[in-house]
Parts: sequence; C-alpha cells; structure tokens
Amino acid sequence: MMVDMKQQIDDEKAMSAFGQKLGAALRGGEVLELVGDVGAGKTTLTRAIARGMGIAGSIQSPTFTIVNHHENSAGIALAHYDFYRLHDAGIMRAELQEATSEPHTVTIVEWSDIVQDALPTDRLTIAISLVSSSEAARQLECTAHGERARGLLEALA
Repeated sequence: MMVDMKQQIDDEKAMSAFGQKLGAALRGGEVLELVGDVGAGKTTLTRAIARGMGIAGSIQSPTFTIVNHHENSAGIALAHYDFYRLHDAGIMRAELQEATSEPHTVTIVEWSDIVQDALPTDRLTIAISLVSSSEAARQLECTAHGERARGLLEALA
C-alpha cells in the first residue's frame, strides 16, 4: 500500500488545525480509518475533525460504548467507532456497514483490525505515529483508497 501524503504534526495545535481542515472538507458519506497506538492522537484528531464539521459539544473516545454519534446543524452525522475492546465485532459489524453506506454520515473508525472486511473500499486511512524527537510531535501517513478519499487529500494539500 502506497502512502499518498506524509505530514509531520509538531503539536496538538497543529493536529487540531489539520483535523479542522479535514473536517471542513467532509460532506457526508466519507469513511476515515485512524490507525495508531494507544495515545497516538486518534481521539484528538477526531475531536478536531468534528470541530471542522461544525459539531459542538464533547467528543470523547467511544472505547467503552463502541460508537458515539454526533450531528452538525446541517444534518451531517459523525459516527465515531472504537473497536479496541472487542475481539469480535459481532453485530457491530452490521451497524458499521450501515453507517458507512449512509450518504449523510461521516464514519471514523479506530482499531479497525477486526472489521477490515466491513470497511468500504473507498476510505482514507490516516496512520498516526509518534516522532521520537518530541513528545508532542506526530507523523501522519495518509493513504487514499478510492476517488472520494483522493478528493479529501486534495482538499488537504
């Protein structure tokens, strides 16, 4: 798999700016797969994406609830999934497939290993890794799988 865009993020403020720019480009129907270790910044990025979409209120990781739903004033929903605690997706696989097929929903998936077969082929994968030179710095590697995802990368350029 070829990485389409690499970007170093120096701190949380830069992560927020990146996420808000991405969130502002979302129109519904997009799927974002966030990959990274615990503490890499997946929820921080999701929070910024939600702000960019115009979603107010608390954005927390759904580690224990599996999914959190939010909506902006234009009626675009954000379905934020976190499969960290599951060994088998069970009925959540069907719910995820339903969310990813909804044209007015942006779907963000963390810890997607157990639902890879349920993810649509057109999605943007963002791998977040720590940069050893700084506790706050992150390396983002974005890979577009499909035309819609490529359009998102163009919006970020």
